[in-house]
Amino acid sequence: MSDLTHLDDHGNAQMVDISGKNISLRRAIATAEIAMSLPTLDAIQAGNAPKGDVLGVARLAGIMAAKQTAQLIPLCHPLPLLGIDVRILLDENIPGYRIESEVKTKAETGVEMEALTAVAIAALTLYDMAKALDPKMVIGEIKLLHKSKIEI
Repeated sequence: MSDLTHLDDHGNAQMVDISGKNISLRRAIATAEIAMSLPTLDAIQAGNAPKGDVLGVARLAGIMAAKQTAQLIPLCHPLPLLGIDVRILLDENIPGYRIESEVKTKAETGVEMEALTAVAIAALTLYDMAKALDPKMVIGEIKLLHKSKIEI
């Protein structure tokens, strides 16, 4: 028998059985960065990008992505998401944007993958919306900042 939770006794990938776990309040926060040229940053901030509202569309894409995580990542459980917040914050030190997501659920397993998926897709959408201005933008570090579980 394997000690790896995503493998069965024969080494085949499997979805972890969480049926014996208690429902708890789960929360995860993730972040990503996207760096770009100053003229691109200025155009986005001024609302002058060729494809329109870059930040609004990227934010909505992140929310939609979190809701689709179980369809995108094979072994993720579909979860009832109770809250998804995606923020895209100007960071002149990058220069570019820091994207943050916070996802909440009451379930038997956590929402880390949903939070990470949200920031990744928001960054990709931001890139897509602004690539005509700056095809050399760089999507940087994507990471989990926080996860928590409160028994209820």
